[in-house]
Amino acid sequence: MRLVLASASPRRKELLSILGVEFQVFECDVDENIDIQCPHDYVMELAMLKARTAASKLPEDVLVIAADTIVYKNGILGKPVDREDAFNMIKFLQGSYHEVYTGIALYSSGGNIYKKGYERTVVKMKEMSHDEIEWYLNRNEYKDKAGAYGIQGTASIFIEYIQGCYFNVVGLPVSKLYSMLKEINAVNRLKIGLGGLKDDG
Repeated sequence: MRLVLASASPRRKELLSILGVEFQVFECDVDENIDIQCPHDYVMELAMLKARTAASKLPEDVLVIAADTIVYKNGILGKPVDREDAFNMIKFLQGSYHEVYTGIALYSSGGNIYKKGYERTVVKMKEMSHDEIEWYLNRNEYKDKAGAYGIQGTASIFIEYIQGCYFNVVGLPVSKLYSMLKEINAVNRLKIGLGGLKDDG
């Protein structure tokens, strides 16, 4: 079984490498304008859409992993369309709690594997002045990031508290992914963790 990551995100690529398994990257763009308001249903549906779209263009012997991450506070916050949008997002999030959801989908090209799940993390951002927000935006780290920030970058100095999986906020909850792979009996086939150990007995 070959593993394919349906994402162009360098952060997800780095996190998936934690599993110690070889994989290929397949960039997959889909229309993210879907009419689902529930945050965990939204991210799972988009992740599965990405996985199925990628699988339709790949050989039948691959397992596709896809993910989608959003920030949620009184509604879904995706990626900012421009700097002004990013400013408004950060201003909205600062000084309060919000949630981060990542949906994960596993799908085989042959269609015999179809599994999705999600992870949720609570995040509190410190109060930020107008000048602090401008300073952060000047670093251009807000681009292509849900909620206009990446917890692993400069924005980390403004994160006061998290409850839940840190890697979920980065974009790929690896513990949840590992559990999902175990549930479909893919750990041994991919030689992940104990599945990668040789039996010398």
